[in-house]
Amino acid sequence: MLEYPVSHLLEVRDVRKVYGEGEGATHALCNVNLTVDDGEFVAIMGPSGSGKSTLLSTLGGLQSPTSGKVLADSLDIYGLTTDGRSDFRREYLGFVFQSFHLVNYLSVLENVMLSLAVSALSKGEKRARAHETLARVGLADKAEKLPEMLSGGEQERVAIARAIVNEPPILLADEPTGNLDSVNTGAVLALLAELNATGQTVVMVTHSHRAAQAASRTITMADGCVVG
Repeated sequence: MLEYPVSHLLEVRDVRKVYGEGEGATHALCNVNLTVDDGEFVAIMGPSGSGKSTLLSTLGGLQSPTSGKVLADSLDIYGLTTDGRSDFRREYLGFVFQSFHLVNYLSVLENVMLSLAVSALSKGEKRARAHETLARVGLADKAEKLPEMLSGGEQERVAIARAIVNEPPILLADEPTGNLDSVNTGAVLALLAELNATGQTVVMVTHSHRAAQAASRTITMADGCVVG
């Protein structure tokens, strides 16, 4: 198991991401610098193509930068081996996406337990942890239902439960309310704010000003650069 510093600070230093070469190259990230402190709720805003989702995937160890560093405190994420980076993501990060990515033929409880597949916990302990996490997101009574039996907002809360069942220090959310109506958007934002209030560090990409208002700080991107 990897050992990590305890303050859970994310730091991006002069990160560039370039696709292609020469005149046809696309500069998705242009010398981005930012920090996220332990316990913050940060929203990353910007129009489509501004680089915000690329930045989030780079923060999450999913996409190597062309140059620059991404640090979790003193840990250089992209200095790890491929296996080490996988360990880092599993132990350190929870991911929530606009598309719920739930397995339709598994129950809600089983979907949440997927994140515990390689855990040393016993099967009973995994079930108990998953039940506790579903209760935390207000879905204790939905554990045995299939995802298709839930509303969009409920499915997103299942996805959040799956992301936090390992108790990761950092939750990365990419447009978590993008497919939801107004009522379900409010419920998911309230849940993220509640998680943050209990100490969860949240970094959320969104195009919605309403969603960004749930955060304690907003970063604005344009053309691959942080502009505000």
